[in-house]
Amino acid sequence: MRPIVIGLFVAALSAAFAPVAAFAADTKPAAPATVTPEARKAGMTAGPAAITAAGIECQLADARQIGTSVDPKTKQSSDFFEVACKDSEGYILSVASPKSTAPAAAYTCLEVAASPSAGVSCILPANLDTKAGLAALVAKNAPSCQMVAARGVGHSVTDGVTEFEISCQNGADYIVDASYPLSNSKPAKFNPCIAYGAEQATKCTLETVDQANAFVDSLAAKSGKPCDVSNRRFVGAATDGSSFYEVACKDGKGYMIQVAAAGTVQQGIPCTEADGIAGGCTLTNAREAETQEADLYSKLVKRAGFNCDVSKYSPFDVAVPKHEVVEIACKNRTDGAVAVLGATDADSSTVYDCAHAQLAGYRCSFTSADAAIPTLTDDLKKLGKTSCVVNGQRFVADTVDHHGYIEVTCSDGNPGYIIDYVTSPAVTPHEATTCSFAKDILGGCTMPGNAPKKG
Repeated sequence: MRPIVIGLFVAALSAAFAPVAAFAADTKPAAPATVTPEARKAGMTAGPAAITAAGIECQLADARQIGTSVDPKTKQSSDFFEVACKDSEGYILSVASPKSTAPAAAYTCLEVAASPSAGVSCILPANLDTKAGLAALVAKNAPSCQMVAARGVGHSVTDGVTEFEISCQNGADYIVDASYPLSNSKPAKFNPCIAYGAEQATKCTLETVDQANAFVDSLAAKSGKPCDVSNRRFVGAATDGSSFYEVACKDGKGYMIQVAAAGTVQQGIPCTEADGIAGGCTLTNAREAETQEADLYSKLVKRAGFNCDVSKYSPFDVAVPKHEVVEIACKNRTDGAVAVLGATDADSSTVYDCAHAQLAGYRCSFTSADAAIPTLTDDLKKLGKTSCVVNGQRFVADTVDHHGYIEVTCSDGNPGYIIDYVTSPAVTPHEATTCSFAKDILGGCTMPGNAPKKG
């Protein structure tokens, strides 16, 4: 993203209209508040040719003639018009008078409104709401923005850029780099105001720094990642139109927040996994964050009742409202788990050891389900089956009626069981059926020692 600087815009416009003011003073009134029939008739007659000469895209809806000025240095004369365009910005146009070669110029009404010292303003009824002409451009390029305010920054003929600032009802504020001449059919780049630092010439004025920060913080909250934001930055835009923001959290963690072109939050990517996104996180030390996150996850899962000193972790790419789902391996035990952690203290957390994780829809990859076999023995005891010490297990299935099934073998060589679990709202052992009577449960037992003997 390259900030644009239109340093001479106000001076150029003021210089252009100083002669117009003098001309108008001779013809009275100097600054008409209403459009006379004569001015409108002259404008509508000359408007199409003026639009062509200025090179703008404009389906003429209304026009007025402002006057004529003569450059005291070049002696070249220019005619000035205001035009209103259907579904687009209005303009003040400067075009060469007959037998003159003065260069044409076009200033949007937003630019003119930002430069009251220029001595001219847009007064056609269709141009009074200067932001209305941007509605089609904003709807096409930033559909999530319900525009509440806009201002003109300027334009660069050399770079082919017209620049505006807009603010949106959802709290977003952008510097918009559109085409010059302005065209709704050409791409426009929406640069979040948070990307413009104090050292840059372009400044956002429609919202404060605190408001810009609050908007990014709201995106982090919508990502579902637990983060009390301490710092944030705009990273950049992808070729598909989505944008990335980085947030650093007070607990040492950090995330890349991906926002779709339509404005919806797509995902929050931990900084430990974001090295491939525009060079990775810069507000958070990823290696340090990994250590801090392991310590944090240790505290969170212990608080949820699972005694684990986390050695490594990996988030699941799933959306659980107000929760983060992460697989963990432990330093102090052989069995790992899948933790569904609340985003705040008010949101409950649940940890599934790897023997039960598939019942909740997750599969462990760091540790095997067999590492948590003792918990299956405990499940049988809860169901009154006290003679079996489980030494093997097989996940059978989960069903749409919120039941899940695990087959287990017993160390004493006797037939094992299929354990029926209720899986919602929590995974709870419900019933244990010995393999001798379980043939009608999803195909029955199939593990060696449990399967019915043939013949």
